[in-house]
Amino acid sequence: MPRYSRLWFGTLIRLFRTHRSLLLENLALRQQLAVLKRRHPRPSLGIFDRLFWVVARGVWSGWRQCLLIVTPETVVRWHRAGFRLYWTWVSRVRRHLGRKQISPELRQLIFRMVTENPTWGAPRIHGGLLMPGFDVSERTISRWIKRAPRTPDPARRWLAFLRNHREAIAAMDFFTVPTVTFRVLYCFFVISHDRRRLLHFNVTRHPTSPWIVQQLREAFPFESAPRYLIFDRDAKYGLEVPAAVRSLKMNPVRTSFESPWQNGVAERWVESCRRDLRDQIIAMNERHLKRLLSEYVRYYHEDRTHLGLGKGTPNCRSRAVASGRVLSHERLGGLHHRYDRVA
Repeated sequence: MPRYSRLWFGTLIRLFRTHRSLLLENLALRQQLAVLKRRHPRPSLGIFDRLFWVVARGVWSGWRQCLLIVTPETVVRWHRAGFRLYWTWVSRVRRHLGRKQISPELRQLIFRMVTENPTWGAPRIHGGLLMPGFDVSERTISRWIKRAPRTPDPARRWLAFLRNHREAIAAMDFFTVPTVTFRVLYCFFVISHDRRRLLHFNVTRHPTSPWIVQQLREAFPFESAPRYLIFDRDAKYGLEVPAAVRSLKMNPVRTSFESPWQNGVAERWVESCRRDLRDQIIAMNERHLKRLLSEYVRYYHEDRTHLGLGKGTPNCRSRAVASGRVLSHERLGGLHHRYDRVA
């Protein structure tokens, strides 16, 4: 910067010198520049040097005759580059224009609402977003709906279907228990999908179709049968059991071959009974097993909590107040316990 200050100061001084003196000085300077150009064909010029010649081009018509270091085309190229930089700086965006972009969280929420509610359109989703306080236009939602995945999880849709119909669904199944003498006992049970209550159970050595029909009559007395009854394709049911199910004004729903997951509520109860009871005892005989199952069903209904019921019990056990001493009550001879508070 000091050398440029001296340059401008010298320019002011030369305004008061004679024309002859300026011509001689100009001739001397041009001779020295010619020598420098021979020694350094391409001298380096800084940004202020380029700015000087760009300004001189605009205010002085004879600037071309004084150029020795660079060509006039180079100065013109500098000017155009400066013009582009100037308008790039002027035209830069200082604030966002156009539509307000939505956040990734809101976009994922729109996709989630489309997946969980396949029948909803843009107006319903827009109304659902306005309630929690999201400020977004309906047109934006309709644009993002087109990009949302259109294939919701089939298992989730079946789960919603079953939840809406679980009050009208029951299931039945068998499981086997070996005795101490290596005989096999067949345990029959009927379970409701609503609160997962055991409607009926019994134990036998020889399950037959007439015996199963009698168990169904005991399970659904006085026209208390649900609308649907799910069971597998076991040969023990024969043709009599589906006919008896229809006579009780129920629709028999038979699962596919080798598809126990289609009767998941019953299979889940068999697993709970096996883990909580069958793996802990050895059945002596039919009477002994029936007594143990009776105690387990009582414990299952009144004391055992279930994740599928929101950690509640099938009999809707009430929660105690958070005060008082805790007492432990044995169930199934000490295999399980119930805990209550006393005042």
